[in-house]
Amino acid sequence: MPPTVTNLQDQLRGAVLTPDSPDYDRARTVWNAMVDRRPQLIVRCASPDDVATTIRYGREHGLELGVRCGGHSIVGHSIPEDGLVIDLTPMNQVTVDPATRRATVAGGSLLGALDVAAQQHGLATTAGNVSHTGVGGLTLGGGMGWLARQHGLTCDNVVSFEVVTADGRTVRADATENPELYWGLRGGGGNFGVVTSFEFRLHEVTDPAVQAILTFPLDSAAAAFRNWRDLARDVPRSATMTAWVGDVDDAPVVSLGFVWVGDPAGADELVTRLRSIGRPVDEQLRRMSYLELQQMDDYDLEAPSHRRYWKGQYCRELTDAAIEAFILRGSPDGSGQGLPYASLQAYGGAIADVPDDATAFSQRETFVEFVSASRWTDPAEDEARIAASRRYGVAMAPFASGYYVNALTDEGAAGVQGAYSPAKLVRLTALKDAWDPDNVFHLNHNIVPTPTPS
Repeated sequence: MPPTVTNLQDQLRGAVLTPDSPDYDRARTVWNAMVDRRPQLIVRCASPDDVATTIRYGREHGLELGVRCGGHSIVGHSIPEDGLVIDLTPMNQVTVDPATRRATVAGGSLLGALDVAAQQHGLATTAGNVSHTGVGGLTLGGGMGWLARQHGLTCDNVVSFEVVTADGRTVRADATENPELYWGLRGGGGNFGVVTSFEFRLHEVTDPAVQAILTFPLDSAAAAFRNWRDLARDVPRSATMTAWVGDVDDAPVVSLGFVWVGDPAGADELVTRLRSIGRPVDEQLRRMSYLELQQMDDYDLEAPSHRRYWKGQYCRELTDAAIEAFILRGSPDGSGQGLPYASLQAYGGAIADVPDDATAFSQRETFVEFVSASRWTDPAEDEARIAASRRYGVAMAPFASGYYVNALTDEGAAGVQGAYSPAKLVRLTALKDAWDPDNVFHLNHNIVPTPTPS
C-alpha cells in the first residue's frame, strides 16, 4: 500500500481494500450488474470511528465518497469510479429488546437480519419486500413494505439515528435531540451524513401471511383490473393490494391480488371478494410464515447479478386510462420482446395517517406505487431494454402524482423535485446547508446546498 493508505489502515479497526486486494472485486460488486466501477479504495468500516476517519481521509485527499450497505441503488451510487467506498457491511449487528419492542440495527445490516432477529420474539417492523436490501438505504428514502398499511413506513418506525456527519462528528437524532435532522433523515435520503445505527419500534407479528393472485390474459384483464381497483379502495389494513404485468411462457398476462399479514380469517373473506373481479385463467393461494413472505422474491425476480433498469412513480388515482397504459407497457398492444414487467402496490392506511409535514417523506396520499423493471444478462441488450423502460415510463407519466426517492434512477434534479413538495425542498436544503454545506454526500438523489456567494 502507498504510505498514506498504510497510515489510514493503522487508524482503523476495519480493513482497507485496494485494487490489488483479494476481496476487492467482490466488495465492489453490487446488485445491478450494469454497475462495474473501480474505486481507488474500499474501507470496510467496523465502527462509527472508522466511518469518521474514512470521511476525513477522503476529504483530505479529494476523493469522491460513496456509502455502501446493501448495494441496491439501481444507478450504483455506492461505488464511485476512482473514489472511496465507505463500506458499512461489517457493521451488521442487530439487537432486539422484546420487553421494550425495540431493535437497534447497525448501519450495514440487511433487512433479512432485522426480520430474523425480530421474528425470534414474534415481532417485526415495516421492511422492504427483498431481504438482501440494506436497512439504511430503504429507511432513509421512506421504506415501503407489507406491514406499512398497518404500522407505517419504515422511516415512521425509527425512534432514533446515530449519524456520522460530513465533518466527522457522531451525533444522535431523535424527537428531542437534533429534531430537524431527525425529520430530514426520515425520507430525505443519504444527504446529511452516514447513519451508523438505527433504533426501530417493533410490532407483534405472529400470524401467517397469505398471498392471493388471480391471473388474466390481456384480452380480459382490463375489466378485472377496474374491479380490482374498486376493491382496493376498501380493504382492511392487513391487506396490501398488488398488481403485476409481464410475460409468462412468452405470453403477456396480468396478475391481480393481495398480500395479507394478520388474522387468516380476514384473508379468507378477502379472497372471496377478490374472486368476484373476473374469471382468471389461473389462481394461486399461498400461506406462509412472515419470514417466508419477506424472502419470497429474493432469488427470483430480485436475484443479484442481472443487468437492471427501472422507472417508478406514484399515482393518487388509477383511472381507466392509467390501467390501459399499465397493461400495454409502452407498446401498441401489450406484447413484444424485451418489454419490462411492472407492479403496483397499494398505499393508504397507516401511511396516510401520518401528517404530511411530520417527516421529509412525501406523497402520503398515494393510492398506488408503480414500478416498471427490466432485467437481462446480455450487455448487447442494454440500449433496447433501457429504451423500452423509458417508453413505458413516458406512457405512465400523465398519471403520475410524484416520485418515490428510492425508485428514482437517472431523472436527476427533476426527479428530486418530483419527490418532495416545494416547501419540503426548502426545508431539506436548509438542512443540507447546516449539515453538509460542501455536498460531501452527493452520490444520492441529491439535495443541493445553497451556493456560497463568490
